[in-house]
Amino acid sequence: MSLRLGRLLQRVDEALLLALAAGVTLAAALPLQLLQPEGIRAAGLMPPLALIGLFVVLHLALLLRGWRADPIVLPVLLVLMGLSLALQQRLAPALASRQLTWLLLGAAIVGLACHAPLPWRLLRRYRYTWASLGLALVGLTLVFGRSPVSGGPELWLGLGPLVFQPAELLKLLLVIFLAGYLADKQELLVESSIRLGPLRLMPLGYVAPLAVVLGACLALLAVQGDLGAALLLFCTTLGMLYLASLRAAYVVGGLAVFAGGSWLLFERLAIVQQRIALWLDPWSDPQGGGYQLIQALMAIAAGGVTGTGIGLGAPTSIPAVHTDFVYAALVEELGLAGAAALVLLYALLVLRGFRVAILARTPYAQLLAGGLALSLGVQALVIIGGVLRLIPLTGITLPFLSYGGTSIVTSAAAVGLLLRLSAEAA
Repeated sequence: MSLRLGRLLQRVDEALLLALAAGVTLAAALPLQLLQPEGIRAAGLMPPLALIGLFVVLHLALLLRGWRADPIVLPVLLVLMGLSLALQQRLAPALASRQLTWLLLGAAIVGLACHAPLPWRLLRRYRYTWASLGLALVGLTLVFGRSPVSGGPELWLGLGPLVFQPAELLKLLLVIFLAGYLADKQELLVESSIRLGPLRLMPLGYVAPLAVVLGACLALLAVQGDLGAALLLFCTTLGMLYLASLRAAYVVGGLAVFAGGSWLLFERLAIVQQRIALWLDPWSDPQGGGYQLIQALMAIAAGGVTGTGIGLGAPTSIPAVHTDFVYAALVEELGLAGAAALVLLYALLVLRGFRVAILARTPYAQLLAGGLALSLGVQALVIIGGVLRLIPLTGITLPFLSYGGTSIVTSAAAVGLLLRLSAEAA
């Protein structure tokens, strides 16, 4: 009886938080409607209401199954998706309907990951297959790659009107590979037998498969020029190594490899030299390569503490604001308060993911949950850091907020897996 009561109370908490999240979603959409000459129209409110309705269905499905899935993840996700919808309606109205489609599909995938039978054993057993699939798809872009915009990097694969970015899928598949590999080798990671100065490392024979897979991923992405995805995969791998071993030696060794690799890329690739130069001094080319970052910094400064208000700023002066610089648009119109709230939402999502990892019953589930949470957190941190000029720009998307179907779908799959793992751990 107490177990049933506990499950019911979790869903009650989730319902209350979803009501609050629905209020935030509508509050973000209403100002844009008020700015229209015809005022608030029912048709204008249908997109956020459709999104809210789908989340209500997800909540009811969890309630009917009696699962003790984490009660905070769905409300946080609804706020992020609601903000995404409002921002895209503001920044790229012509693309807002597509963004709504991807958001609804993402929410549906969360539900599918929660309730469909998942072959955990197959995911773990065929880890090399999943990693190879991701590598193969990224490799195909070297020959068949295309760009959704004229003159852009050819990082997408397409079949007719359907276009997707394999690097986003590789991000998810690499976490699945790492969780399986590190779970099997966890004892060797902890009881390291090889010394390299003060560092104790795993025998090289066991490191080789991990190094080959990661090296192939990074090499392909570097050849593509997709350095943001390469940085994300490297940081995720380093973080999962630490989660599996709790040994600082792997972090120190990884940072040394990162330093050497960064220097090599800086020496060999002009795009790296250009990005670092613009990061250090974007005003050296204010009408060229530095224009985008300068406009973003000016928008952030204009936002102040409380922002100009939704629909009242001028974020569309930033090139590609709906993709790479959506965070700058949010800061301008919602201010430092809104920016801090968004960071807290991402932090809350990551922390709940780590909580799932702590409660998980098997090493594989622990590493999978930790890796998924880590990947989402690192991605948000890297893109926000680039927009704020704390690190060089990377060109990756802000999870759930940036325009882009592949990013939304893969990030939603990660959140869905976290919810499923939390339900099975309870």
